[in-house]
Amino acid sequence: MNVDMCFNHAWEEELEKRIEQDGPWGSWPLFQSTVKMETRMMVSNFEGLLAPAFLPGLTALPHQLEAARRVIEEMNGKAILADEVGLGKTIEAGLVLKEYLVRGLVKKVLILTPASLVSQWASELNNKFYIPAVAQKKLYAWDQYDIVISSIDMAKRSPHKEKIYEQNYDLVIIDEAHKLKNHKTKNYQFIRHLKKKFCLLLTATPIQNRLDEMFHLVSLLKPGHLGNESQFSEQFKKGDRQVQNHHHLMKLMNKVMIRNRRQDTGVEWAARKVDSIKVAFTDKERTFYDALQLFVRSQPEDVRSSFSLLTLQREACSSKEAVFFTLKNMAKKWLDDGMELPEHFQQILSHMEQITHNSKAQKALELIQSINDKVIIFTEYRATQMYLQWFFKQNGISSVPFRGGFKRGKKDWMKQLFQHQAQVLIATEAGGEGLNLQFCHHLINFDLPWNPMRLEQRIGRIHRFGQSEDVHIYNFSIEETIEDRILQLLYEKIHLFEKAVGQLDDILEKMEIPNMEEHLTDIFQHSKTEGELQVKMRNLEAALELAKEWKEGEESFAEKRNSSIS
Repeated sequence: MNVDMCFNHAWEEELEKRIEQDGPWGSWPLFQSTVKMETRMMVSNFEGLLAPAFLPGLTALPHQLEAARRVIEEMNGKAILADEVGLGKTIEAGLVLKEYLVRGLVKKVLILTPASLVSQWASELNNKFYIPAVAQKKLYAWDQYDIVISSIDMAKRSPHKEKIYEQNYDLVIIDEAHKLKNHKTKNYQFIRHLKKKFCLLLTATPIQNRLDEMFHLVSLLKPGHLGNESQFSEQFKKGDRQVQNHHHLMKLMNKVMIRNRRQDTGVEWAARKVDSIKVAFTDKERTFYDALQLFVRSQPEDVRSSFSLLTLQREACSSKEAVFFTLKNMAKKWLDDGMELPEHFQQILSHMEQITHNSKAQKALELIQSINDKVIIFTEYRATQMYLQWFFKQNGISSVPFRGGFKRGKKDWMKQLFQHQAQVLIATEAGGEGLNLQFCHHLINFDLPWNPMRLEQRIGRIHRFGQSEDVHIYNFSIEETIEDRILQLLYEKIHLFEKAVGQLDDILEKMEIPNMEEHLTDIFQHSKTEGELQVKMRNLEAALELAKEWKEGEESFAEKRNSSIS
C-alpha cells in the first residue's frame, strides 16, 4: 500500500520571517499572565500557607489551618494528626498535601486507608482540593500515577508490596493509624519499610493508652525521637502502663502530635440528645440468660477456662443467633479434642430453642417506626446483624448491612443505598471508622461497646463537622443483666455518651486506667461471686465520681485564675 506524503513548509517561512524581524515572539497579555503566575508560585519565605488561595471552594476552620501550618513549619512534614472524631483530620491532611504540591516539594504520594474509605478519600481530594488522586485498582497504578489511594490490606500483599517498595514516595499518609500500634504486625512492618520523605499518621484514638504502642507509633515517623526502646522504658515507664516524667514525655509528643478537641475549636456543634432505653426480657429469654450463668459456673475449672461467661452473657443480650454460633464453636472444639460435651449443655440448647421473640429487636422496630427517618444501628455481632435485617424486612422496614468483610465497591454501594433508598443501616464495628453520614441524625447502640473510643467512633459518624441537625443517640440495654450494669456506669455515672472522648481521657488519666474495656473485662472475668462483682463495680463507680470531681475542680480553678488575670 502506497501512501502519498506532502510537506507543509509554511512554518519554515514564518520562522525565517520572525528571525529576520526579531519577533514577535509572544503576546504582551500572555507575558503578563506568565509573570503573574511565576510571581504567585515564588516562595519568598516558608511562613504561612499558600494552599488556601488555590482552594476557593474550601472553607477550612481555624484549627485545621493551624494544624496544617504546624506540620509544615514546625514538624517538617512528619506528624500524628490526632484530633477528636469529626474535627476534620482529612481536611488537615489535604491542606498539607496541597501545600507541598503548590510549593513543588511533593510529587509522588501514597495514601493508605481502610478499604471502606478509599473512594471517600479519592472524592474529597479531587473535588475539594483539586488533587488528581486515583483509587488503586490495577498493578500498574503504582508506577503510572503520582498520587495513589489504596487500602493497607491490599498494599501489603504481593505483588503490590514489591511494586510499592520500588517507589520513592515524597509523602505517605495513613488513615486510622491506631491499627499500627503493634510493632509485630505485618501492617507495621510494611509501613516501616516504605521509602518516604514526609509522613502523616491520622488517628482519633488517644495514643497515651499504652506506652509501648506510643513509642512504636512515633518511631514510624521519627526513629530515635523518643530514644531507643530500652531508654524510653527506663525514662518514662512506671510498671506496665503507668507513666513517669509525664510532662517531659508530653513535651516530646507535642513536637510530633497535634490533637484538637471539640471544646477548644470554638465551633458550635450540634447537640447530642441521649436516651437510655431499658428493655425487659421475656420469661423465656430470662430463663436462657440465667441458665447460661448457672451452666458456666457449674463447670470444672479446666472446662470453664476454655470459654467466657462474659462473652456468652453479652451475646445473649444481643440475640440468640449470636450465642448459637459461639456454642456451636465450643461444641466443635470439645468434640475435636476428644472430650464429651459438658453436663447440661443440651439443656442450654433446649432453653435457646424455646425463644421465639427478641425483645430488643422489637423495641428497635417500634423506635424506628416512630422516628420515621434514617437510622444507623450498631451491633457487636454479625449474627445479630443478619437477624435484624431479616426481622426488619418481615415488618416492612428497608435496611442494608455494613461490615468489614465487604469489598470496597460493596461498601460504597451500601452507603449509597442507605442515603437514597433504605431507612436503616445495620453496621458492625467496621461501620464505626471514617464514614461521613451527616445526612442521618439518629443512632441506636443495639449492643454497647465498653471501649469509650469505639463508642465515640460510632457517634462520630453522624456527630461531626457539617452536621446541621441535633443528633439523637439511643442506648439499649437489657434490664438486670451485664448490659444494665455497664449502662449505669458509663451513662449515669460519667455521662460518657454526651462527652467527647477527650474529656473522658482526663478522667481516666486521673485514675491511671489506660483502657476502660480491659479494666471492665477484668472485673467481670475474675469476680467469683455476684457479691464480689457488685463490690468491685461500686468501687469503680466511686473512683470515677472522685476523678470527675477532681477534673471539674481543676477546670473551675483554671477559670477563676484566668478571670483574675484578665
